[in-house]
Amino acid sequence: MSLRESAAQIIRNSIREVLPGPKTREALQKMELDEGKTVVVSVGKAAYAMAKAAETVLKDRIDDGIVITKYGHVKGELKYCECFEAGHPVPDANSFLAAEKALEKVMPLGEHDNVIFLLSGGASALFEKPIIEEEQLKRITDCLLASGADITEINTVRKHVSAVKGGRFALACAPAHVKAIILSDVIGSDLSVIGSGPVTPDASTGEDAFAIIDKYHVKVAADILKILMLETPKTLDNVEAEVIGDVTLLCQAAKKACEAEGFRTVVLTDSLDCEAKDAGAFLAGIARYYQKTKVSLAFIAGGETVVHLKGKGMGGRNQELALSAAAGIAGLKDTCIFSVGSDGTDGPTDAAGGIVDGETAARLKENRLNIHKVLEKNDSYNALKTVQGLVVTGPTGTNVNDVAVILIKR
Repeated sequence: MSLRESAAQIIRNSIREVLPGPKTREALQKMELDEGKTVVVSVGKAAYAMAKAAETVLKDRIDDGIVITKYGHVKGELKYCECFEAGHPVPDANSFLAAEKALEKVMPLGEHDNVIFLLSGGASALFEKPIIEEEQLKRITDCLLASGADITEINTVRKHVSAVKGGRFALACAPAHVKAIILSDVIGSDLSVIGSGPVTPDASTGEDAFAIIDKYHVKVAADILKILMLETPKTLDNVEAEVIGDVTLLCQAAKKACEAEGFRTVVLTDSLDCEAKDAGAFLAGIARYYQKTKVSLAFIAGGETVVHLKGKGMGGRNQELALSAAAGIAGLKDTCIFSVGSDGTDGPTDAAGGIVDGETAARLKENRLNIHKVLEKNDSYNALKTVQGLVVTGPTGTNVNDVAVILIKR
């Protein structure tokens, strides 16, 4: 098996281990429900798979339900849950419509009723009812994304201009009991950050939200500043929550997959959090250091990097990481680096990430592509496509951050 074939196998096996279906079923099988009605609300990139697992376990115990996920992620009709697809990473009209439908389903519930809340990454955009004008919300989100704000900062702002984030959806469900099953795409799995914490008490303040707006020089009207200062719920007494998967599990799955391919494996971190191109350069440096090894080695870094948009090209953080790494491993034999998003989508592209080896830089040069200039234009997608460096998986049905892997085969 070639190095790239090994990489492809590792990617497939790693993602398979973090699919939400089995873990969702396991959590529901041990869950105790109140005697009243049960409504399923499933939101995020893994929402369809999680809702399907819920229907398998609960069957006609479900009285009503809704799935809100990304375009292209619904794989067929469900028996008990109405399915909606919506915008990501910026909310759209369907995000607002679906959130309104979810609120309509839960607001009549009483104290003996249940809300099974299935949450996964992507919910911050997909599940939204703004308390400011919709176009203003889109503009603020676009500005923060383009400025390189991290997910915690973006979600802090989102929570303070939303009727469903920062614990406010749990308030809408009250007095019904909310049983939350969560697939984390956030480093450290802070429940108040995942999906902007729809059913979690929120520790962030209006002053925090204002500071982020100021830090990234996002211009907003005075009336929006007043709304930002409205406080989110700091306590909730109707919610139980369980995290069933996160980036740590993804790294463990990648380690298992690498070892199955014959690589001696080290997990470097499960909290990679820096500029994507800096992460690529760092991983390339590790690959160079270990070139004299006489055994096959793999190094794993999980987490989520960021990209500061300067150009008008196409790409995503995983593709930028891989392209940056290509410069550092130029000329190295039997060495490759890949980085993928576990959800199968890297930025606004159809690729999950990128893969490069010791020959990638030379092939780019043959095509008159300069890595530094491509990165300046944020056009990693088109550059990697030219040299067969894209990793394309399609929507995976899960979302637990990203994983980058160095492979050195001996």
